[in-house]
Amino acid sequence: MVLEKSQLITIKGTRDGLTMMVDDSCSFSEVLEELREKIELNPQDESPVVPVRIELGNRYLIDDQRDQLKEIIERGNQFSVQTFHTNVVHRDEAQSWLEESEMKVFTRMVRSGQVLEATGDILLIGDVNPGGMIMTTGNIYIMGGLYGIAHAGVDGNHDAVIAASYMKPTQLRIANYISRAPDYESDGIYMECGYIDQNDDKITIERLQTLARKRSSLSGFERRMLNG
Repeated sequence: MVLEKSQLITIKGTRDGLTMMVDDSCSFSEVLEELREKIELNPQDESPVVPVRIELGNRYLIDDQRDQLKEIIERGNQFSVQTFHTNVVHRDEAQSWLEESEMKVFTRMVRSGQVLEATGDILLIGDVNPGGMIMTTGNIYIMGGLYGIAHAGVDGNHDAVIAASYMKPTQLRIANYISRAPDYESDGIYMECGYIDQNDDKITIERLQTLARKRSSLSGFERRMLNG
């Protein structure tokens, strides 16, 4: 009895082109061998170039391996590899994601001339004095008074927010938006948050309790902190 060789590469047509699913349990050399066979069986013609999405499952490829796959698939210029998708994250990428997503907690006062800078979300237990600045790629939560400058989403994150127990900032910045003086009361306000209102195209300040409704992506910890 002759056992039929199982397919290591499955190709399916979609509305957007082709999806190529690669078996993640075999060796990479076996993948290359079968891919060459499939490409050779496909006759070249004058049809438009077909975009290809490659699904790798639980397989991680280094750049050289991706280049090898692309070279074989795009040989003859009939196919064009658009994306690689894998369930596996490289250690450096995972570390970067962790740094961006975790909450950094500081217990201090940011005095005039000082800058507190980090990546990810910041929880500051203390005040930001006039002339002081706090900035990060994520959200800013201040359990204290904000009298200086706060800049959240410095890398362009328009969903970032700024919240403080007492809000009387010199300036609020979120991504490339900068608050204007009429956006907050001159006497300061308690338990408020600032976020970008896309409809009004500006930074808006509202009661802290509204933040969970405005930003549904907030974590459970942040929701508990904001709602008490």
